[in-house]
Amino acid sequence: MKTLKIAIIAIVCSLAAASCDNKNTVDPNTLKANNELKAIPAAFADQTSEFAFDFWKKHNAIEEADKSYFVSPLSLHIALGMLLNGADTQTKEEIQKALRVSGDMATTNGIYKDLIDNLPLSDPKVKNTIANSVWYRNTFKVEQSYLDNLKNYFNANAFGENFDDKATVGKINNWASDNTNGKIKKVLDEIKEDQVLFLMNALYFKGDWKTQFKEADTRNEDFTGTKGVKSVKMMNMTENVKYAKREGYQAVELPYGDGNYVMTVILPEKSTDAALASLSTGEWQALNGALKEQKVIVGLPKFTLEYEADLKKVLTEMGINAAFSDAADLSKIASPAGRLKVGMVKQNTYVGIDEKGTEAAAVTTIGVVLTSVPNYPQVVCNRPFLFVISEKQSNTILFAGKIANL
Repeated sequence: MKTLKIAIIAIVCSLAAASCDNKNTVDPNTLKANNELKAIPAAFADQTSEFAFDFWKKHNAIEEADKSYFVSPLSLHIALGMLLNGADTQTKEEIQKALRVSGDMATTNGIYKDLIDNLPLSDPKVKNTIANSVWYRNTFKVEQSYLDNLKNYFNANAFGENFDDKATVGKINNWASDNTNGKIKKVLDEIKEDQVLFLMNALYFKGDWKTQFKEADTRNEDFTGTKGVKSVKMMNMTENVKYAKREGYQAVELPYGDGNYVMTVILPEKSTDAALASLSTGEWQALNGALKEQKVIVGLPKFTLEYEADLKKVLTEMGINAAFSDAADLSKIASPAGRLKVGMVKQNTYVGIDEKGTEAAAVTTIGVVLTSVPNYPQVVCNRPFLFVISEKQSNTILFAGKIANL
């Protein structure tokens, strides 16, 4: 299972490479002409790679040692980016620090916009879609400026729905399915009474190998995992691909389409945990620099995997604490501060690998709830009102008035 886990983890790297280490976006008007890409700031790419490895390691530390998993750092990053736009004070600072982004929201949002618009256009032979949405209880007032930011920078559609109607759960699940090619059909079982808003990101990837595995070379082989030996369908090829041997592991790069997207398979000498511990932004850059093309014998299991994870504990380990507490400041979603907090962050994923290529999908859902702090009535006299001046012991009214105009 360790080897299967590293194969799965390698796909995370490939998507992380496409999302975090790929420093390019594209002008759709020139894509077909020359496929040239314009650069995403190198600092942003490095910072999101740091986020990806931090998230990956902390998630690995809390997941069961024998369990295979598949996560999307990019999907989580974008969903948290939408939450960041609704946060302020300490809540904003913690999310910003975990994401490794600038506190200048105009700059950060501009980069998100470029990434969301242009990453899917990086390779015409690979399908990569990014979709965002915000769902809110139709009796709950969301700041229009917040919805405008999500629309303008994240291309997020907003849906005001009756959360007490069970059909709304179906609508949200249908959105997830529609934006993952049917690979993730359900992200919610119910909507609870205190839930007033959901932020959702859907990421879908489908790419054919640049050099495909031949079905005739796929054969049954033993896979020795941490819980025993199992016969699997092992795909095999001997081709010229990029390869590197690093301290503690070997790596091979398998390109999709025209080569802008790749899967980096990392095979450890000892354990997957030891190999993962050695990975960092610096090591990732060094690995990519060390990869050189040569003839390599490659064996990769053919498999599919569906996975779901609650990411609240991981995010608190990454320093995001205030957002989950009654002291959360999400006042840019709806005022005042202390009224809302994050109730859940979960991710549903799918990955399938065969001789032709890879299909992968992720949906990250952030649920925002009312805090346990009393939702005090607001008496704001910005319209006609009455008032009384009285003496309490004798219960005598001295004055009474009405203000109709000022």
